[in-house]
Amino acid sequence: MNYKSTRDNSIEVKSSEAIAKGLSPEGGLFVPESIPTVSLTNIKYMADMSYTQRAKEILGRFLTDFTEDELENCIAAAYTKEKFETNSIAPVYKMNDSQYVLELWHGPTCAFKDMALQILPHLLTTSVKKLGIDRETVILVATSGDTGKAALEGFKDVAGTKIIVFFPDEGVSQIQRLQMCTQEGKNVFVSAVNGNFDDAQNGVKAIFTDKEYENELLSEKKALSSANSINWGRLVPQIVYYFSAYCDMVKAEEIECGDEVNVCVPTGNFGNILAAYYAKCMGLPIKKLICASNKNNVLTDFINTGVYDRNREFYVTTSPSMDILISSNLERLLYMISGGNDSLVKGYMTELKENGKYAVSDEIKEEIKKNFYGGCADDEKCAKTISDTYEKFGYVTDTHTAVAVAVHNEYVKETGDETKTIIASTASPFKFNGAVLSALGNEEQVAELDEFRLLDKLAEDYELRVPASLKSLEEKEIRFEVVCDKNQMKAVINEFLKN
Repeated sequence: MNYKSTRDNSIEVKSSEAIAKGLSPEGGLFVPESIPTVSLTNIKYMADMSYTQRAKEILGRFLTDFTEDELENCIAAAYTKEKFETNSIAPVYKMNDSQYVLELWHGPTCAFKDMALQILPHLLTTSVKKLGIDRETVILVATSGDTGKAALEGFKDVAGTKIIVFFPDEGVSQIQRLQMCTQEGKNVFVSAVNGNFDDAQNGVKAIFTDKEYENELLSEKKALSSANSINWGRLVPQIVYYFSAYCDMVKAEEIECGDEVNVCVPTGNFGNILAAYYAKCMGLPIKKLICASNKNNVLTDFINTGVYDRNREFYVTTSPSMDILISSNLERLLYMISGGNDSLVKGYMTELKENGKYAVSDEIKEEIKKNFYGGCADDEKCAKTISDTYEKFGYVTDTHTAVAVAVHNEYVKETGDETKTIIASTASPFKFNGAVLSALGNEEQVAELDEFRLLDKLAEDYELRVPASLKSLEEKEIRFEVVCDKNQMKAVINEFLKN
């Protein structure tokens, strides 16, 4: 299996090269040259497997230049009960007869990013070794909150790597900030950026495509790579958990193998729902992909109109990991749906950079609408959904998951489609404890209590257990307090690399 660039499909690399590089030299994203298939017989067989065995089945179809032992070692190191506090790794919770919550937040940082970022360091270091690369890998990350901490935790003290994370100064929750700024490890650095997530992400992309800077680093035996979902090694592990959720539902006799399900995903960068689309293309019986946005509803508008327009007001919401106006992974979808038309995709991306918008053809628009439904929920609707969901089902969701539940409810109301639906739950409610508690009617206490007392209150009042990694934050030292402008990011990187 080789990989091509979305903006120049004459570029062709192996999976190990795609993972080691992260981004194609001209700014395109690496995509597989073809989509491997998984039959219903395969899926039925996987129903009796563990999560790690399912991961090997799916990843092995994409990472064909990895040996069986290399793949097994990467998977075994990533997905353990010690790290995820459950043998299931990504358990499915039946909320009602039509909504099944895929809990992706049992990992060390309590967010779905752990599902990929616990394995990415192993995939990356294995790739570098396979390619005989004799240089230090510098991981550069822009985060809207969860990716940063998960990447820092995954790459902490990994030999031959350094990692720098940039996050929007006013765009993350207090728990997310504390998770990143107290990060341990000799090879890590964290900086806030004045601006929003798109400012941080654009700064990172500009650095990745700066040839002069790339050559400067290479002369020092250093090479940039990414842990964002622009890196194929971040995206491909996410495909696994959609197959795993379906297999769990088959095993629990909630569905028959071959029954269609819908998948609803709260997303800003489009990577998590794109993974579900890849799963569908591989043969997983998915009927509709429901794309849930918050008030920053650029994806909802795109799916419904075919026009992607980031020239709009940016909102800071209670679901900050979705506060994004430039959805990087949409580029991969456009490449696939256009039949690998790299010049078309490059044109769209150029229009986006220069004018802040682009419009796809009617043919592409119809293909997207055939597969995807777009909906959005603002903070008020999100809060009401948290309250209603607890009242009806005794289940506490975080703000991002609540956006997905709200949009799915609207989808059913609008379409009448009551197909059983896998709802991706992307974070623990403890990561956004203030917003969750307020939604559950505790506004006065939220104003009076600090982050750690809020953790305790959420646990005590709703019979939940505070994740150990969040509980321990109170005792940790704040190591990183740098705040820079977006045009100072390269200087921040250089200063860190001197040490």
